[in-house]
Amino acid sequence: MSDTPFGFGLPPEEPDDGDEGKKKDQQSGGGQGPANPFGFGPGGPGGDNPLAAMFGSLNPNDLGAAFQQLGQMLSYEGGPVNWDMAKQIARQTVSQGTPDGTRDASIGPAERTQVADAVRLADLWLDDATSLPSGAGSAVAWSRAEWVEATLPVWKELVDPVAERVGAAMGDVLPEEMQAMAGPLLGMMRSMGGAMFGTQIGQAVGVLAGEVVGSTDIGLPLGPVGKAALLPLNIESFGKDLSVPQEEVRLYLALREAAHQRLFAHVPWLRSHLFGAVEGYARGIKVDTAKLEDVVGQFDPQNPEELQQALQQGMFQPEDTPEQKAALARLETALALVEGWVDAVVHSAAKPRLSSADALRETLRRRRATGGPAEQTFATLIGLELRPRRLRDASRLWASLTDARGVDGRDGLWAHPDMLPTASDLDDPDGFVHREQLDFSELDKMLGEAASGPSEKPNLTKDEPKDDEKGQAKGEEKGDDDK
Repeated sequence: MSDTPFGFGLPPEEPDDGDEGKKKDQQSGGGQGPANPFGFGPGGPGGDNPLAAMFGSLNPNDLGAAFQQLGQMLSYEGGPVNWDMAKQIARQTVSQGTPDGTRDASIGPAERTQVADAVRLADLWLDDATSLPSGAGSAVAWSRAEWVEATLPVWKELVDPVAERVGAAMGDVLPEEMQAMAGPLLGMMRSMGGAMFGTQIGQAVGVLAGEVVGSTDIGLPLGPVGKAALLPLNIESFGKDLSVPQEEVRLYLALREAAHQRLFAHVPWLRSHLFGAVEGYARGIKVDTAKLEDVVGQFDPQNPEELQQALQQGMFQPEDTPEQKAALARLETALALVEGWVDAVVHSAAKPRLSSADALRETLRRRRATGGPAEQTFATLIGLELRPRRLRDASRLWASLTDARGVDGRDGLWAHPDMLPTASDLDDPDGFVHREQLDFSELDKMLGEAASGPSEKPNLTKDEPKDDEKGQAKGEEKGDDDK
C-alpha cells in the first residue's frame, strides 16, 4: 500500500533506492513538503484537476485504500482538530529533515549521558542563583519525533479553544433556515475543517521540532511535569556557527531548561495562570465571518483546497475591546516575566563559570524575539504570538530586584500572582523595585492566633479587664446615659 494516501505527497522516512528514489519522488510530485501537504494546486500532481491532484500519485491498486482513508477523514467526528492527523503530519514533517539537511536520528547512550550530566551540573549551579529548589526529577534526551509525541497533549490544550470557535462559526455563516437542509454539508465541512486544522498544526509542530532545543523553548511547559528534556541533534545545529564549545552550549541550554523546571514545579499556580491567559485571549478572538462565508459559498467537496488556504491565511481578528486588550497585556506580561526571570537567573549562574555566557545569552534573546517560521504559522492559525515582547525589560527588573532585595526577596514574589510586577511596572522598574514592601508578618501572626483557638490566648494581668468585661462596662455606661 502506498504511504501517501489522498495526495499528502510526503516522502517515506528512508527511500528504498536512496538519492535516486528522492529524485523520482520529486518528479512524481511526492516531495512538496509542508507548504503543500495535500498535493493540491499548481505544484501538485494533476494541476487543476482535483481528482488527479488527490490521487495522481497512486496506482489503481491503491485507489480503494485511498478512498477508504478519505472517507475516514470526512467522517471524523471528534473535536475541532483532527489530532490523529496532526500527529501523522508532524511525524512525516520531522522525517523529511530540516532545511539544512539534518534528519532526525535515534538518541544513543552517550547522548543520554551527556544530557543527564549537563542537567545535573546545571542544577548545582542554579542552587546559588535561586531559592527555588530543583524541579527536575529526571533528565531525558529526545529525538525530534519524541518531542512531537511528548508535547502534542499540551498543543491540544492550547489550540482546541480557538479551533472550536472556527467550527462554531462554520455553522453560523449560513442562514438559520438553511442550516437544517445543509446539515450533511456542514458535517462534512466540520470534518474537513478538523482535518485541515490538524494538517496545519501538524506541520507547525513538525517544523518546530526541528528548531527547539528543549521542552520549554516557548515559555510554556510543553513536556511532562518534572522532566527536563533536551534535543541533542538540535543543540548541535544551534551551536554549529557560534564558535562556542559544544559542551558550553549544552550546559547553558541545560541551565535554561532546569530553571524553567524549577519555576513551574514550585509555583503551583503558574501553569494554570499562563494557560488561562491564553484561553482568555482566545475567547475574545473574532472569526472573520466574511472570509469564512466566501469559503462556504465556494466550498467544493472535491477540492477542499479553499478551506486549507483560508486557514493558512488566517481567519482571526482580535476584538479591539478593553477586555481583549487586557487579556493580551496579561498574557504578554506573564510570558515576559517567566522568560525574564529565567534569563536573569541563568545569567547569574553562568556568568562566573562560562566564558561564552554573554554571547549565548544574546543569541537566545534574539532567537526568542524574532521567532521561527513554525511560530509564525502557529500565530496565523490561532491568532496569537507566544513571544515575550518585553523580555529585556523583565530581565532588567528581576536583576534589579536581586540587587535590592536579594535572591529570597526576588523569588518570594512568585508566592502569589497579585505580587508580581505588572505591565506598568515594566515601564518603571525602579519604582517597583524600591516600592515599600507590604509587611504581612502581623497579619500572619493574627491569623495564626485565630487558628490556634481560645485556649492559647495570651495571659492577661489581673488589673487589665478582659474584652468581654470591657464590652459589658461600656454597655452599662451607655445605659446610664440613656436614662
